Amino acid sequence: MKPIAHLITAVALSAGMLACTPKEHSDKLIILHTNDTHSQITPDRNGLGGVMRSKAVIDSIRNKYDNVLLVDAGDAVQGTLFFYLYGGRAEQEIMNNLGVDIRILGNHEFDNGIDSLAAVLAISDAEKLATNYDLSQTPLNGQFVSSSIKNYGDKKIGFIGINLNPDGMISKGNYDGLKFEPIVATANAAAKKLKNDDKVDAVIALSHIGYTPAGLVGDSILAVNSRDIDIIIGGHSHDVIDPATDKGDHRSHLRNLDNRPVLVVQTGKAGRKLGKIEIDLDKLGSDTYPDYELIDIDSRFDSFNDSALATTIARYSAGVDSLMHLWVGSTNRQLDNSDNELLNFFADYVLMRGKELAPGTDFAIVNKGGLRDGLPQGKFSKGHILNIFPFRNYITVIDVNGKDIKDAFDTMARRGGDGVSDNVKVTYTAGDTPEAKHITIDGKELDPNKTYRIATIDYLAKGGDYMTGLTHGTTVADSPRLVYDDLLFYLTQGDGKDKTLEGKQDNRWTLEK
Repeated sequence: MKPIAHLITAVALSAGMLACTPKEHSDKLIILHTNDTHSQITPDRNGLGGVMRSKAVIDSIRNKYDNVLLVDAGDAVQGTLFFYLYGGRAEQEIMNNLGVDIRILGNHEFDNGIDSLAAVLAISDAEKLATNYDLSQTPLNGQFVSSSIKNYGDKKIGFIGINLNPDGMISKGNYDGLKFEPIVATANAAAKKLKNDDKVDAVIALSHIGYTPAGLVGDSILAVNSRDIDIIIGGHSHDVIDPATDKGDHRSHLRNLDNRPVLVVQTGKAGRKLGKIEIDLDKLGSDTYPDYELIDIDSRFDSFNDSALATTIARYSAGVDSLMHLWVGSTNRQLDNSDNELLNFFADYVLMRGKELAPGTDFAIVNKGGLRDGLPQGKFSKGHILNIFPFRNYITVIDVNGKDIKDAFDTMARRGGDGVSDNVKVTYTAGDTPEAKHITIDGKELDPNKTYRIATIDYLAKGGDYMTGLTHGTTVADSPRLVYDDLLFYLTQGDGKDKTLEGKQDNRWTLEK
């Protein structure tokens, strides 16, 4: 805790005093890292995070050490009204102000399409890495490099950027021209080249593949199947890998194929924590792990103010604030996006809307990942709804046979279940091969030979979140409005009175004992 206590003292000093503080530790390299900040520019509903607070910590560390690098492991956008209103420009300007040195793509960077992404990233000052994405046939051509080398005294550090397979995760049409290369083989080849040909002393992989994604390659698998990667700075799965805990220590300290140490780190999400890796340059190549800590970004740093950053935040906050005060409904209790009640409400609402679009709709499926925020107790605004459902998705109704539906439910079982309407009950197994064992609709077992009519969102119907079974369905009807517009219309239509949002709290997925 001493480094954090030092930071708290440091940020209380004026900028002028910080500038006069002599730097130290030229034999150290400090890597500060973020991931999955998801447009959380101001503190979240729980008072955590906020880029001004992060700036306080970053500036304090930069004024203490000679060698400091700030890197981002993707998904800097999508999740708050800043992205909804400004399409990523606010986040890029703020990352420039923070002084991000190296960054990689996340899957949500593609949410507005690759043409929009290319235009927004053109204003980014950071060096952009993409090792297993061939972007040469996309509008991003020329903006990314496959690897980078940084020099610190007589030491050389190589960097690579590793990304997930867009198929099944990024909406079709949003990454046209991108060619994905296999994760482990490409990462190992790039790291080997850096060490053998470029003679770097260490290789650091920035990744956006998740720590242990079900059935896919994540950071843990990459680490133990690598030879020349020394550190993996990850993202995507929102894992908080805290080395101060036994679990975090175990997850962060892995060994590669040659039984060499690989440090694996990740900060969670929404900028609530900043990662700090301290590399002793004189110990590179030894059988030791770098020191690592997570710094909580909270109100301790509120005395700090950077005028340039404050001006940028204020310029973009005006539109956000106006949407947060357009009241559209209320709740009797606080609802978190991980809460069954909110998820169940959404699934039941999609079924109701599906029946309006296509009579005979049997049930609804929605994904937990589609809910990005929760609701406070009492009144909520249009801005709150947009924060919960920020994606440009549409409610759609499809006809799908029971066999393909079973495949989709098996996929949902691998992530512990998703949202289903209240006439659906599922019993599932966990372990190495999770499976939906018993599925009932209106009390009747799923018939693999029957065609069912399902209400869902177009992202899932097109195979998003790896729901490939749904891609075999036939589209019956689509809503003309985006999901959040559909829901806002429901909340405000009729007598003009705001509706109370309530959902059922039952658990529709049961883990088989």
